[in-house]
Amino acid sequence: MINRINNWVAKHEETIKSTYHHLHSNAEVSWMEVETTKFLCSQLENLGIPYETFEKHTGVVGYWGNKEVGPIIGIRADMDALWQLVNGKWQANHSCGHDGHMTMVLHALTCLKEIGYEPKGLIKIIFQPAEESGNGAKAIIETGVISDLDYLLGLHVRPIQEMSFGVASPAIYHGATTLLRGEVKGVQAHGSRPNLGINVADSLAAIIQAVNSIKMDPTVSASAKVTMIKAGRDNLNIIPDFGEFGIDVRTDRNEDMVELIEKVRHAAITAGSFNFADVKVETVASMVAAKASPKIEEIVKEAIVEALGEDALVPAPNTPGGEDFHFYKMNYPKLQSTMVGLGTGLSPGLHHPDMSFNIDALINGVKILSLALIKVLSNQKEGFI
Repeated sequence: MINRINNWVAKHEETIKSTYHHLHSNAEVSWMEVETTKFLCSQLENLGIPYETFEKHTGVVGYWGNKEVGPIIGIRADMDALWQLVNGKWQANHSCGHDGHMTMVLHALTCLKEIGYEPKGLIKIIFQPAEESGNGAKAIIETGVISDLDYLLGLHVRPIQEMSFGVASPAIYHGATTLLRGEVKGVQAHGSRPNLGINVADSLAAIIQAVNSIKMDPTVSASAKVTMIKAGRDNLNIIPDFGEFGIDVRTDRNEDMVELIEKVRHAAITAGSFNFADVKVETVASMVAAKASPKIEEIVKEAIVEALGEDALVPAPNTPGGEDFHFYKMNYPKLQSTMVGLGTGLSPGLHHPDMSFNIDALINGVKILSLALIKVLSNQKEGFI
């Protein structure tokens, strides 16, 4: 089967890259992936794969195969881009590689379809919106689409700091992430009489210092940092009475997140209100840490070795990044799920406005995903289901 996949990929390399360039050039932010959804629907329709969309949000799920003759596997790609300042212009920007993820999932299915593969089970092709919001996976869970899955497969391009081009891992062990947003309310006053006001700029400065001073067990991987502050407008002689701030909180383990969030909230509210300002903090997004699924990871290892060779198989990285993909397993603990880590030579880093990677890696991703699907559905080992 690998020879047929290799031949198909070699023949369609330019088409694969063309799909990537189309998606890259038409990026859309979380919950606004309207044209992306339409494009993916048209591609599934061209393949003769039935699909459904959703009334409440963007995204599409395709269905190929028959659940009566084998297991049910989902293959998921995220769709959304970030809103970033790129070359002096604010725009939607695929700096996290979701354009590549959609491309690889779409063409893995196209490859299997066109080489005549018939799945011994059901494949659900899940194009998920709003990963960057931290709430996209939750929205898909609410639809019930994944409630009957036996397996779930995903993929994420990795930065050069973790993997070099040409290698891949059978999993990515993301940490837990929580994003907090806060408001500070004070009192306006003339700049010449600061004693008559409550300056929220002072509160924001104190919040930054307090968050940076939080201490955790040094054997625990954890971080908290202020990533956004806003206060005042164009008039520089007015004491500002309203400010906003954002805090990014990360830990390796879900249980450590509970402790760190409590400390961050206490620090922000206590320090920010030292001058009698009113401070409120709310959670706007959260992502849980990954949990291992050894059975499907073993299948993916086999697919990586067969597709790219023994030397291309590398250990699963423990990464401080977050991924809402892991909500699927948290909600369905028996689900065998994993996210392939794909070495792409990506630099300077994920979420950098000038992020780029070697798009030849798309070819590797298509091969791995195609083979992994075949191995799950066609080469079942005793005890896997």
